[in-house]
Amino acid sequence: MSVQAAASLRMQEANRDLFFKLAFAFGVVIFGLEIGYLVKSPLPYDAVGYYLGRDFVNAWLGAKLALSGNPAPYFEFGAYQALLQKNFGADYPIHIWSYPPHLLLLTWPLGLMPYVTAYVVYCVFGLILYVAVASEGSRRPEHLLLLIIAPAVTVNIWCGQNGFIIAALLVGGLTQLDRRPVLSGILFGLLSIKPQLGLLLPLMLVLTGRWRTVVAATATIAILLVATALVFGGEVWTAYIRDAMPIQRRHTFEGVQNFMLHMPTAFMNAKIAGLPMAACIAIQSVVSAATVAAVVWTFWRRRDPALSMALFVTAIFTVTPYAFNYDMVVFGWIVVKLMDRADNEPLDYALMLAVWATPALTVALGMTGFLPFSALPIIAFGARLWWRLRRDPAIAGVAP
Repeated sequence: MSVQAAASLRMQEANRDLFFKLAFAFGVVIFGLEIGYLVKSPLPYDAVGYYLGRDFVNAWLGAKLALSGNPAPYFEFGAYQALLQKNFGADYPIHIWSYPPHLLLLTWPLGLMPYVTAYVVYCVFGLILYVAVASEGSRRPEHLLLLIIAPAVTVNIWCGQNGFIIAALLVGGLTQLDRRPVLSGILFGLLSIKPQLGLLLPLMLVLTGRWRTVVAATATIAILLVATALVFGGEVWTAYIRDAMPIQRRHTFEGVQNFMLHMPTAFMNAKIAGLPMAACIAIQSVVSAATVAAVVWTFWRRRDPALSMALFVTAIFTVTPYAFNYDMVVFGWIVVKLMDRADNEPLDYALMLAVWATPALTVALGMTGFLPFSALPIIAFGARLWWRLRRDPAIAGVAP
């Protein structure tokens, strides 16, 4: 090895080690801040009146309603708020039900447990499943540590959300595309419980000719829809479309809501900045169009597998106006997949670190009023990935 090559290798290792130390330290700090926040909260409520696990109240109440056999009436906003207040207090903050009814087929066991027990089981099981899938069999301590201590992990537990399950389904589907295409399709079909995060999957699958996966995903969705109607009655879908979906649209497009601070998308950044609705839509449309173009270009032919998958996951968050910081758990997989690459430059580590930190900083960045801000690290990371693929467009094996 030449002196220049040895120096380059040492610099690469130094950059990688610095990235790991900074990412790990930031994750520990965010975890510590969350523990401190809970210690100073009037448990089981937090400082602003939410019950421990915040959004987990939706998962738990949904499971209870699934066990009752008739969840349809509670898709109506008033009925659901009354149920929340009955279980968690007369002044409990507003929550809306935003998930397709077939989620209830998967979460009903939670309703068999007391709330806190169900919340702990939900978080522990989800984290184990996510780490098992995202590590791809690796036992390297630094990879496992980053997967566990990621800020998105802390945010997801704090919010009581389904980021672990969503990440496991998405990563599992992407890693099984070649080895088990039917299993991949089943996992993508299950991902329909959060359809806005699967908008680009049909495009990528068609571009890469994954027809068995397309068929399996379509069949899985169809089975879930029919099974939901058979178990809970056809009214559950009517009620969801008639009652739940309009409320969700209204909360998304009318005014500025606190939950929008947790959404690192171009559209929500524009809304928080106070721009007119037409401008918000125009900004998101430009970002979405550029995202679709980048995905089409990337998967039109086989390129570097790891960079292609990283760009695809990033595109999931730039193409949609509706994504949350806790959905970003999946970026832990991207970080451990890319951090050891020999072609990483300091800018690549800086952008990875920025995306890594975004879930914990989204609220603070949103409150600054700049446009776009919390979406900017994700957009910049995606643009850099496209640039790296464009710089080295040679066919590089098959996608993972």
